[in-house]
Amino acid sequence: MAQGGGNGDGPERLPLPLKAADTTPERPWPVRHLAPKVADYVARMPPVWVEGQVLNVRRWNSLLFLTLRDTDLDMSLSVTLPAVAAMSLGDRFADGAHVVVHARPQYQVKKGSLGFSADRVRLVGLGELLARIEHLKGVLAAEGLFDESRKRPLPFLPAVIGLVCAQQGDAEHDVVSNARARWPAVQFEIRRVTVQGPSAVPEVGAAIAELDADPRVEVVVVARGGGSFEDLLPFSNETLVRAAAACRTPLVSAIGHHMDAPLLDLVADLRASTPTDAAKRVVPDVTEERARLVQVRTRTRAALTHRLAREESTLAHWRTRPVMARPETLVVPHEDALHRQTARGRAAVDAALAQAATTTARLAGQVRALSPAATLERGYAVVQRTDGTVVRSPDDVAAGDRLRVRVAAGELAAEVVDA
Repeated sequence: MAQGGGNGDGPERLPLPLKAADTTPERPWPVRHLAPKVADYVARMPPVWVEGQVLNVRRWNSLLFLTLRDTDLDMSLSVTLPAVAAMSLGDRFADGAHVVVHARPQYQVKKGSLGFSADRVRLVGLGELLARIEHLKGVLAAEGLFDESRKRPLPFLPAVIGLVCAQQGDAEHDVVSNARARWPAVQFEIRRVTVQGPSAVPEVGAAIAELDADPRVEVVVVARGGGSFEDLLPFSNETLVRAAAACRTPLVSAIGHHMDAPLLDLVADLRASTPTDAAKRVVPDVTEERARLVQVRTRTRAALTHRLAREESTLAHWRTRPVMARPETLVVPHEDALHRQTARGRAAVDAALAQAATTTARLAGQVRALSPAATLERGYAVVQRTDGTVVRSPDDVAAGDRLRVRVAAGELAAEVVDA
C-alpha cells in the first residue's frame, strides 16, 4: 500500500515500508495500516480449547458475552458465545462455573482489542475436578508439603490471633465469640476477604502473607463456613496451598464442616473441623485452666503435707535412739584413738631427732678433723703465689716473687729473697 504524492498541495510522501522491520521514526506505519495486518495474523491462528472460570455473563440478542478467568492467576479473556451453544447447560452456565470452550481468536480492528469467538462450551464435571485435585494432592505430597515433620505446634496461649474469613458470614463470629468466651483477653487481627469465586485465591493468599509478616500474630486461622464442593475449590488451589505452606506462623485450617477436606487442611499445621472447633483449639478455656490449677494446687498441697508428716515421723523415731540422745558416744572412741596415734607420732619424732643429732655431731667431728683449718691450727701454713697457685717446691718460685702465706689466724704477704 503506497501513498502517492502528487496533487500539488504539498510535498510528495514516501511509500510505506513493506515490512515491520523496515519501519523507522521517519517512516512509520499508520494505525489504519497496522490494524488489518494484526487482524489478518490473528485470523490465521487455529481454534483452541480453553479452560477457565466464567465471570460476568451477559446476553445481547443471540450472543453471550463473558469473561473466562484463570483460577490460579489473575488473567482473563473476553469471549463471545452463541446463546444456543450454552442452552443445554441451563442454569449451570453462570458466574463461577468451570468450563472449557472451543474458541477462535479475533482481533477487533476498530477497538484494537483481542477477543475469542467460541462455538462450543462444556462444563468441567465434578469427577474431573476431583481427579485433578487428587493429582495435585499427589504432587504436593511428593514434595513433602504434607509431612508431619513440617507441622509446627500451636502456642499455648497466643496473645494475638490472625483470622482470615469472609467479608460477611458466621465464621468470624464463631471463631471470635468462642475464643473470647474461653479466654477473654485474646486479641484478633482480622482480614476479611472473598472466600469463593475468582478473587478468593489471591485475596486469601495475600491475607495469609500479611498476617505472617506481622510479628504480633502468633497463629493464623483461615476460616470459612460450609458450602458446595465448587464453593470450596479455592482452598484446594495450588497457588493458595503453596502460600499456606510458605507461612512461617503456625496456621490452622477451618474450612467447611466435618466432611469437607480441601487440600489446605493437609498443608496446615492443624486442621479444625469447623470454625468453632478452631476457636477451641487455638486458645485454652480459662474455666478449665482455673479448675486444673486448683486441682494441681490441691494435689501439691496434699503431697507436701504427706511428705512433711512422714519426715517428721522419721525424725521423731531417730531422736529416740541412744546415739541421738548421746551423740558424743560416736566420737569418743575415735578421740581416744587419735590421742594414742598422736602420742606415738610424737615419740617417734623425738627419737628420730635425737638419733639425727647424734649422727650430726659425729659427722661434724669427722669434718673438723679432715678440714685444712685444723692442720693450720697445728702451726702449718699454706704458701700461694699471687695467682692462687700453691707453692709445693722451692723450684716453683724465683727471687723477687711475691707470695701469700696463709696461717690459722689469717694471711701474710711475703717476698722471695733467694730461691
